[in-house]
Amino acid sequence: MALIQANFMSKTLFRNVTMNVILPVDKIALPGRAVRENKPYKTLYLLHGVFGNYTDWVSGTNIQRWAEKNDLVVVMPSGDNSFYVDNTEAQNNYGEFIGKELVEITRKMFPLSHKREDTYIAGLSMGGYGAIRNGLKYSDTFGYVAGLSSALITDNINKRTNDVGFFLESRRFAEACFGDLSKVAESDKNPKWLIKKLVEEKSDIPQIYIACGDKDNLLQENIGFKEYTENLGVKVTFEVGSGGHDWDFWNRYIARVLEWLPLENSDSGINSGNVGI
Repeated sequence: MALIQANFMSKTLFRNVTMNVILPVDKIALPGRAVRENKPYKTLYLLHGVFGNYTDWVSGTNIQRWAEKNDLVVVMPSGDNSFYVDNTEAQNNYGEFIGKELVEITRKMFPLSHKREDTYIAGLSMGGYGAIRNGLKYSDTFGYVAGLSSALITDNINKRTNDVGFFLESRRFAEACFGDLSKVAESDKNPKWLIKKLVEEKSDIPQIYIACGDKDNLLQENIGFKEYTENLGVKVTFEVGSGGHDWDFWNRYIARVLEWLPLENSDSGINSGNVGI
């Protein structure tokens, strides 16, 4: 299993950015097992939460081992604390970076499938919001979208104030990410607005998976999005599991996401743990 750190100049962000890529091109088949057909790889773009970066998923979960098992390429960029939306004034166009530029440049760099049905996006917390928002905004690119403990905070964002103890909950921080908060509800920064627009336009909507812990403070927001989406006639795979807003939950449920995705489900190859075979 190749774990690659890549740095490149981003046109949408106007700076050098870093990503981790799990690339199973060096996978050696176990004796007696079939060798994978030489074809482009299915790809999962995997987004971190606040305070995180491109290393989070590899250090916090078993995604590297599971990607190898499933012949899946996983691309993990850094998104700062941006909520993966566009802030043109600061040249922080993270929405376009995730939904367009990152897909285009990784397809140039690596042997990835260009098919919508082979291209997936997922994330946790802030990254869960980013995956849902950008998966819907760029629905012609992503066939499957998954959010874990998603920070679906746009419903009441215009009611925020600055007299709070934690900056992430302040109006000031929300304005830095989303701009004019009075306009968020009826914009492409609101996943509910996006999915309603896709329904009205009779566009192809990605398959959607949502999971949240039963002790997570974001549970009601996730339930609300699921109910809103299903009221529009869009099916959502929705799971509530034991746990909170933590890596124990995300490690368990990224495995559930991979089970849900239409992957190859092949055997693991030879690695440092294979002895006595």
